[in-house]
Amino acid sequence: MSGGVGPTCSDISLPKEQHEDFSSLKKKGQNIAPSKKAGFLSFTQLNALAVITILAASGMVSPEDFAFVVFSIIYMFFISKVAFPCVNPSKDSASVFDPKNKILRLYVSVAAIIGLFLPIAYIFEGIFEGDKEGIKAAAPHLFLLASQVFMEGVAFSLRFAIPVRVFVPVFYNSRRIFTIVEWLTSEFKVEQDHGGSARRVLVGRALAVANMAFWCFNLFGFLLPVYLPKAFKKYYSAYDVKD
Repeated sequence: MSGGVGPTCSDISLPKEQHEDFSSLKKKGQNIAPSKKAGFLSFTQLNALAVITILAASGMVSPEDFAFVVFSIIYMFFISKVAFPCVNPSKDSASVFDPKNKILRLYVSVAAIIGLFLPIAYIFEGIFEGDKEGIKAAAPHLFLLASQVFMEGVAFSLRFAIPVRVFVPVFYNSRRIFTIVEWLTSEFKVEQDHGGSARRVLVGRALAVANMAFWCFNLFGFLLPVYLPKAFKKYYSAYDVKD
């Protein structure tokens, strides 16, 4: 994932079996381009799709957030054709970062816990406690993050160029910061506005603050200054190889 909890950050490359097939063919002097499609969506993306469906059916997602997701899909395909076509399939399927990097894996795990698992638990508890305000405030962030995870899976399975894969987390992370601001504002209203217990109010505030801190750092401390330059450098280096 990069900026989410999907596969972008670890940049999962071709399955082991495909690597072995390509290696054996190269040894025999045959050139073969990788398949355009990596396969079905992963279990993580299917879970994200389930979260999207549940939140959408609950009526807690605004039309603006739906429109944002639809626009991101259209625009992703648009820039993949107009601005960032797949120049070198073998390079575009490679990793920007080492997938075995332990620090990166820990970072992804923290993102999943803070951004997905804890908000899901918070919303489910709110259903039992009747905290409609708390659920309504946390739902947009969770919906957009689940959509981001799903879209990252789509970008990988269809083997989009690296800049298009970078577009997904940057685009969604930027939008989610605004939803988290609204979540924070809601959580710090007068306590009587909340239907849950005093403990739940404190948990909701802590969770909203944690998400704001983490995702602001993710966007301004990782995606823009680190991931984006490395990804573009890798993409444009493919031109040199091709030329």
